[in-house]
Amino acid sequence: MKSGWFSALFAGIFFVTTFSGTALAKEQEVNLAEEATSAILIERDTGEVLFDKNSHEPLPPASMTKIMTMLLIMEALDEERISLTEEVRASERAASMGGSQIFLEPGETMTVEDMLKGIAIASGNDASVAMAEHISGTEEEFVNMMNERAEELGLENTHFVNSNGLPDEDHYSTAADLSKMSQELLNHEQITAFTGLYEDYLREDSEEKFWLVNTNKLVKFYPGVDGLKTGYTSEAEYCLAATAKKQDMRTIAVVMGAESPKERNRQITEMFDYAFGQYQVEKLYEQGTVIDEVKVSKGEKSRVDAVTDHNVSLLTKKGQSIEEVDTEIELESGLSAPINKGDRLGTLTVTLDGERLQEADLVANEEIAEASWWQLFKRTTSQLVGKD
Repeated sequence: MKSGWFSALFAGIFFVTTFSGTALAKEQEVNLAEEATSAILIERDTGEVLFDKNSHEPLPPASMTKIMTMLLIMEALDEERISLTEEVRASERAASMGGSQIFLEPGETMTVEDMLKGIAIASGNDASVAMAEHISGTEEEFVNMMNERAEELGLENTHFVNSNGLPDEDHYSTAADLSKMSQELLNHEQITAFTGLYEDYLREDSEEKFWLVNTNKLVKFYPGVDGLKTGYTSEAEYCLAATAKKQDMRTIAVVMGAESPKERNRQITEMFDYAFGQYQVEKLYEQGTVIDEVKVSKGEKSRVDAVTDHNVSLLTKKGQSIEEVDTEIELESGLSAPINKGDRLGTLTVTLDGERLQEADLVANEEIAEASWWQLFKRTTSQLVGKD
């Protein structure tokens, strides 16, 4: 699509601390996750790193792999390539997966919603493969999508060879990359309706009723935890990417290589305690806030709303002084239909004294199809008589 740029600078109406990401990076001399091989703690909206321990070391991610699997499922749902109610058939290959599973039988069908429960709650390897095949035809093609998406997200130390995390020497990721995957997954707010469930049932109308219990026990035992994904293999040891929300602040903590589930959970909860005790979030814009509208030529509609693609917030250290910030908005011009929902239309940048504090893409909040000849004729006629 054709585009140009225009921008506007607005005096900030928000008052936030001057605490920046650079300052955060210098405040990591805390004793957390001492027993883990690798760990990271970030704030979700800003992506600011609050704690880091060997977070860029490639390690086997085990079932935390399913964070990317769930991300691709949620994106397929958003793009209406699949729906929660459609049936998914389990292949012989999907049903043969070992490890954590929901015991799919070859030829058995379940809805996308139930398959997603099986992945998010019970970490079903069989459900992961069934969904991979349903979306892409084969698991191999789905894995290609996983690696392409990882590249798009800038994950330089991640490579997948399957959709469920079963061991392979060429299947690896890092705590830092997994935190970014989790951050992207949490932009799909519906996911926590699945990952935040402690228990549920599958096959409720049959004699094979199956009880699901979340492998992430913190969902039940730590206030505010509503995801995301555990992992364990003998190679990876005990791993967990978890998220917790308190007021407007959502944190993501990842631990890799813990010696036991108890130790894994202890390290995660200590990181959450540290984050919520030391920091708070000043929310500027909710995800989906309409910032401006952009003209579209040759479309069924002549304008499309530009909305924030994620929450725009600033992380503040408790007790810091406050300053005024500025918001700069850049929008594309010269756009022509078709426009897809989610297409990038511009950028919103929050600055303080010229320093960039936060940035978010502005995206189309709806699809704008190409106008018919008759629609264009009527619009041109209206413009000629001054009714646009």
